[in-house]
Amino acid sequence: MGQDVRSPRGPRCIALVGPFQSGKTTLLEAILARTGAIPRAGSVDAGTSTGDSSPEARRHKMGVGLTAATTSFMGDSYTFIDCPGSVEFAHDMRAAIPAVDAAVVVCEADERKLPQLQLILRELEDLGVPRFLFLNKIDRANKRIRETLATLQPASRIPLVLRQIPIWNGDLIAGFVDLALERAFVYREHKASEVVALEGGDLDREKEARFSMLEKLADHDDALMEQLLEDIPPPRDAVFDDLARELREGLICPVLLGSAIRENGVLRLMKALRHESPGVTETAKRLGASSPKDALAYVFKTIHLQHGGKLSLTRLLAGHLDDGATLQSSSGEAGRASGISSPNCAHDTKRASAEAGDTVALGKLDAIKTGDTLSSGKVAPAALASVGPLPPVLAIAISAADRKDDVKLGQALLRLNEEDPSLTMVQNPQTHDIVLWGQGEMHLRVALERLRERFGVNVKSQPPAIGYQETIRKSITQRGRHKKQSGGHGQFGDVVLEVKPMPRGGGFEFQEKVVGGAVPRNYIGAVEEGVVDGLLRGPLGFPVIDVHVTLTDGSYHSVDSSDLAFRTAARIGVSEALPQCQPVLLEPIHVVEIVCPTDATAKINAILSGRRGQILGFDTREGWPGWDRVRAMMPEAEIGELIVELRSATAGAGSFTRQFDRMAEVTGRAADQIIAAHRVAA
Repeated sequence: MGQDVRSPRGPRCIALVGPFQSGKTTLLEAILARTGAIPRAGSVDAGTSTGDSSPEARRHKMGVGLTAATTSFMGDSYTFIDCPGSVEFAHDMRAAIPAVDAAVVVCEADERKLPQLQLILRELEDLGVPRFLFLNKIDRANKRIRETLATLQPASRIPLVLRQIPIWNGDLIAGFVDLALERAFVYREHKASEVVALEGGDLDREKEARFSMLEKLADHDDALMEQLLEDIPPPRDAVFDDLARELREGLICPVLLGSAIRENGVLRLMKALRHESPGVTETAKRLGASSPKDALAYVFKTIHLQHGGKLSLTRLLAGHLDDGATLQSSSGEAGRASGISSPNCAHDTKRASAEAGDTVALGKLDAIKTGDTLSSGKVAPAALASVGPLPPVLAIAISAADRKDDVKLGQALLRLNEEDPSLTMVQNPQTHDIVLWGQGEMHLRVALERLRERFGVNVKSQPPAIGYQETIRKSITQRGRHKKQSGGHGQFGDVVLEVKPMPRGGGFEFQEKVVGGAVPRNYIGAVEEGVVDGLLRGPLGFPVIDVHVTLTDGSYHSVDSSDLAFRTAARIGVSEALPQCQPVLLEPIHVVEIVCPTDATAKINAILSGRRGQILGFDTREGWPGWDRVRAMMPEAEIGELIVELRSATAGAGSFTRQFDRMAEVTGRAADQIIAAHRVAA
């Protein structure tokens, strides 16, 4: 291969991404075992894997947060970032991939996971991250490789280029042919593959597949195109150079084969990463970083250890960083790094400094957040990446099981949000509950487990309260009178209020038309406050909206009247008036926009109809072949667990956003049930 391909590019950082249960953690185990970082590969099912070692990951047998592990191969250092595959934990992947040199997309020949694969590839494509596709579980393949590639290609906007083809032994795959090397290998379980002679039908298939690979490379190389047209075999070095260049420029996505659980194809993957993936210099350039003299780094994950404080997982993109260095952040904060370590799952290794390309954990940067860009210079650096969380789709109301833990819960939630910005906390002003928003059912379940096990706070949870309100249909004039004598100065306030409905969305208006000083001017403000008090809870049990109240008359006492007396009188007047005004229940209606694979659209329409949704229309999702966008009006009460049904109908790929539209009347049996349930809860 050409000298530029083999030249050292510093420590590399590689993301392992892919659909849920595609074998990313198993591949990490195989890589660590084959490179000598661990004595043998662990098992996710048995709970012995190096990655996914948190109690939550062990319990659910799935990735619920990223894992970073460092190893070496042929003298080069590699940090692999194993990212969760579930869309509910996608923020960890989205925050990490901007600063990696390349990604290995682990997938399998399963058409049902195609939408998930497309979501992941789109993130990488939008960021321009070079990517390999590792077709895992090849030992279970029941399709020819060309059929599999044709199935997977719609998920990628650039050509998927086969680097290897399988060697078949009957219906079983016994090995592979490397199309760039023109060499055949037979798999040996948990050992390096054995080179065998390339002959017979395998040789014919290799020639055909290699020519197809070269044709795709030639689309971006005129010299190679001429050689193919003139039937001149291109130099092997030139082929490798083209593979590396077109990978880095985002023109192709090479496809490699293997079985992570058997450790097949792992060394060939490592060699492809070593020779073809870019280094940190190209990554910094892709992110728009100049060539600074100072250290420049990107924080892709924040972790709070039970006893070790806060750690910031960081990729050093340029320069040299010493322990104890003061770092400026793109968010305007500054901090002093206290401890540098190489991340290796649960076994970090202390070090005195870090160089460009290293992926390290920095200690005690309390003011630094995930997504910040850091510099050792005196000026805050510009942000190299901006990764906002996806809109939340599911909520629960939580409170401390023991009231004395309220403060502790607040602190724990702040730390939880630092670790996972895709969790959102909102205080409900009506119920005073803390509403925890997340990306799905498992996401919220894991958050509660972390609160309990890592932060020592037991919480109670329940569905969040729906924002029901009420209004009136009829006008009335009502007197409100408050008189109390208790020795000394008494209390006296007397008001006449005209209460009438306003158009939907009109809000609340207060007016006074008092003549002759029946209510002195200095008490008018107290009357309005009393009216507002009376509207906080209407006769149906909910806040009252869209009401106009006019103060028309009243009386006062020169000694016993006060602000408090008139405020109380106004509240009494409103409270007595509302039950006579034909109160009616209102529920919030939202516009919901769902994105889903086209083959699931009919199911989605049925789900919406079953949840009192009014479908407004649907069309194709722009720029997303094979996806639709469905819009509907839905009551807030029906949106609660919509995401659970939606994910079930779309193999975990669908999602939605929602926006409040209006309040609408609820009558009849539905209103009676809501009111009765509210009274029981109260």
